[in-house]
Amino acid sequence: MAPPKSSTIDPNSGFSSQTKIFHSLRPTISLPPSTTPFSLPDYVFVLLHHCPTASLIDAATRRRIPLSDLPHLVRTLASNLRRKFHLSKGDVVFVLSPNSIHISVLYLSLLSLGAIVSPSNPLSSASEISRQIQVSDPAIAFATSEHASRLPALREGIVILDSPEFESLLLPVGGQSRDGFVRIEVFQSDTAAILYSSGTTGKVKGVELSHRNFIAAIAGVHAVRAVRPSPAVTLCAVPCFHVYGFVVCIREAALGGSVVVVARTNLESILGAIEEFKVTHLAAAPPTVVAMVKSPAAEKYDLRSLEAVLCGGAPVANSVIERFRRRFANISVLQAYGLTETTGGITRTVGLKESEVIGANGRLISNCQAKIVDPVTGYVGDKEATAAMVDSEGWLRSGDICYFDNEGFLFYVDRMKELIKYKGYQVAPAELEDLLLSHPAIVDAAVIPTERMIKFIFCSIKPIHKAMTNSGFRKEQNLHLDMLYSGLHALPSIRSHAIKTPNLSDGNDVGNTTTRLRQEKTRAKAIHKEERQRPLLFSICAFLFL
Repeated sequence: MAPPKSSTIDPNSGFSSQTKIFHSLRPTISLPPSTTPFSLPDYVFVLLHHCPTASLIDAATRRRIPLSDLPHLVRTLASNLRRKFHLSKGDVVFVLSPNSIHISVLYLSLLSLGAIVSPSNPLSSASEISRQIQVSDPAIAFATSEHASRLPALREGIVILDSPEFESLLLPVGGQSRDGFVRIEVFQSDTAAILYSSGTTGKVKGVELSHRNFIAAIAGVHAVRAVRPSPAVTLCAVPCFHVYGFVVCIREAALGGSVVVVARTNLESILGAIEEFKVTHLAAAPPTVVAMVKSPAAEKYDLRSLEAVLCGGAPVANSVIERFRRRFANISVLQAYGLTETTGGITRTVGLKESEVIGANGRLISNCQAKIVDPVTGYVGDKEATAAMVDSEGWLRSGDICYFDNEGFLFYVDRMKELIKYKGYQVAPAELEDLLLSHPAIVDAAVIPTERMIKFIFCSIKPIHKAMTNSGFRKEQNLHLDMLYSGLHALPSIRSHAIKTPNLSDGNDVGNTTTRLRQEKTRAKAIHKEERQRPLLFSICAFLFL
């Protein structure tokens, strides 16, 4: 919230020297009374502006759903789901699907029934899906035909999203009134979604998020969104099973803009969609930004409509941002910082002026406070993990190393548990990844720390550089290691081996490459099971919406 008037609070940063708490500099927002029955779909339809040009758009098929049709479509689907599958308030619904224009409709329909949406990555392994189903205990699942076979039998079965059966559920049944919807009393404190996260410790957990969590997340953006002469067109190139995509696909529709969805994050498909649909805002993860900077494919498309890239999920290296600004002078990179547990971004970059602060992840959103603390050691059905993450005063420990500057901008450094401790120096893997990404041959990179050394470095090498050997790359880069401001001057060579993932040709699938990097990172951690040293640094704690 806006900092209270006090001589102890810095009006530039929001920091209170008395309480050591950072206060939001954004306008305070008013939320509906917490005891009022009011669901996320209720809030979306209150906000929704019926613009004749705004639609949900499938980039591949070019199918459109006008936003003016969205309320009727949501209520029709909700009515048919309750009639055919006996879905009721509190039922968990598992969703296994890539992005499509049906996802927003499905989510809102289920939420209007008081059901709990539990989406999962369609690329998850069978064991990961089994664990998630064990955590969430769903009554029914919705999946594409490509992924449905990996699901177990459920009480109400599995609905195939790309089937005539699902399409029929979007149509009113004969004899019904316009949509046949009977309102269900859903409270803001009711659970809206279970999203999966590893949290700050241990195995995957189901994060319970309420309707009020999502309402507050959308309201915070609505409060600072400038009035536009024409509706925004947002391309959602992040997965809707992730909190980032989940919020974006619903928020942008609620605020009256068009939402273009892509099922695969192929760079040329993204660029082609920007050109064809005159996209103004691209919601993307860092690998897409890196690919835009390094791929010559960007020269083939008309990107003049694009105003900003909304980037989250991980920090973008400063060197990448600087190259992006040189290549795309009229496009801002707006970073945010958040967790699944905070319903996405708790700091955001707003507007052109804030985007000029290189490396920043924005300022605290409305009604939010944060503090920097010494870390401590340490979800659905996991009280021990919850106790390790939330302290007795209600502060949420993020497990991230961050800092605020004197203007209230947050800067993300790295995950606390990923930090490398080498000869007394504390080095963030992100710094080494930044160094690797500065090389023109590297498309993407991941650094895995182990005890006292850097054990694994993963790189995707461009085809033109495929003859470059690991030893040759190390020789080339060793000269620049002392540029690291962390003090890694004593390291004469990278004690590691580089593992090259499949070569990336221009336009290859950015998402698949990132998935491969993550798989290799997981394998590396399984190989090296020794406990890593954990340095005494700082992590950020956030308490949302007081």
